[in-house]
Amino acid sequence: MSNEIEIGRGKRGRRAYSFDDIAVVPSRRTRDPKVVNLGWQIDAFHFDIPVIGAPMDSVMSPATAIALGNAGGLGVLDLEGLWTRYEDPTAVLAEIAALAPEQATSRMQELYREPIKDALITARLQEIRAAGVVVAGALSPQRTQEHYATVLKAGVDLFVIRGTTVSAEHVSDGAEPLNLKKFIYDLDVPVIVGGASTYQAALHLMRTGAAGVLVGFGGGAAQTTRTTLGIHAPMATAVSDVAAARRDYLDESGGRYVHVIADGGLGRSGDIVKAIACGADAIMLGAALARAEEAPGAGYHWGPEAHHPELPRGERVPVGTTGTLDEILFGPGTHADGTSNLMGALRRSMATTGYSDLKEFQRVDIVVSPYQAG
Repeated sequence: MSNEIEIGRGKRGRRAYSFDDIAVVPSRRTRDPKVVNLGWQIDAFHFDIPVIGAPMDSVMSPATAIALGNAGGLGVLDLEGLWTRYEDPTAVLAEIAALAPEQATSRMQELYREPIKDALITARLQEIRAAGVVVAGALSPQRTQEHYATVLKAGVDLFVIRGTTVSAEHVSDGAEPLNLKKFIYDLDVPVIVGGASTYQAALHLMRTGAAGVLVGFGGGAAQTTRTTLGIHAPMATAVSDVAAARRDYLDESGGRYVHVIADGGLGRSGDIVKAIACGADAIMLGAALARAEEAPGAGYHWGPEAHHPELPRGERVPVGTTGTLDEILFGPGTHADGTSNLMGALRRSMATTGYSDLKEFQRVDIVVSPYQAG
């Protein structure tokens, strides 16, 4: 059966689903939450929880990347952010948090005009490494060729190439585009790339040799991509499509497994549950971790789209403070809205539906549109 809908006589569209449109369904058995295993592994690196901290200045500083690493997750530092532009960005972060809404975009554009400094890239990554956790940093495709040599010399365990969308084939009549396949082949560290939101785009990224693919486009809490560019990929469908590409690439490559990482639209624990259920191996969290007391954004959240010098397609949004990072991840929860004890909620959902690990949980039954808006 086709899920295409006729928009008008000259255009048809495929029905796509967000996490709000679906729910997981209990099976014939339940389990004790204590026996549920939330661990996952990418390349040689094992993590106790499937949480990656998004490389955004409101979420990850060297200190919060270290804290998340000690908690069993992976913190990714934005190597184009304030921490690599300013020796001490504390005052800049405080200024951003204090800006009036009508001033935020223009002032942030000014603050982010400060050049990126290779010496600070090295210093920040070495600070994380000295803490004994897995070291990960992110660059956009546009900046990767400029700074990756510095990143590799400083030492990373995992390298992330993250943009609003990343393709294996970029056409340009200007600067030579990044050749992902050659670039990844030449590196000696695992590379995670994205975002991707379709089966075909993800399959092409997997063929470059990427160890993981980020799934998402314009669905983050601080993004206005849908209203600015008219582009949006509902996450339940996007994750499911990319998981299908992972399955087919596994056959095509003779057994090479590429990890699917949901990135965007994951503000609450129920969204995390449904992302794993749709096929994600792990999730990249932005707004959910920006609510931590330790988060650099001080109750606000923004991404690189919010200070784009020519076409901002994001905003600095208030997310408030829910509790400490430990309380947000592991509880005890003090809110009934899915913003605290995220891992406890995932563990309980898996136990309630009868699954003991993440790979098993990807097979859970899903129903569509369990609730209708009033």
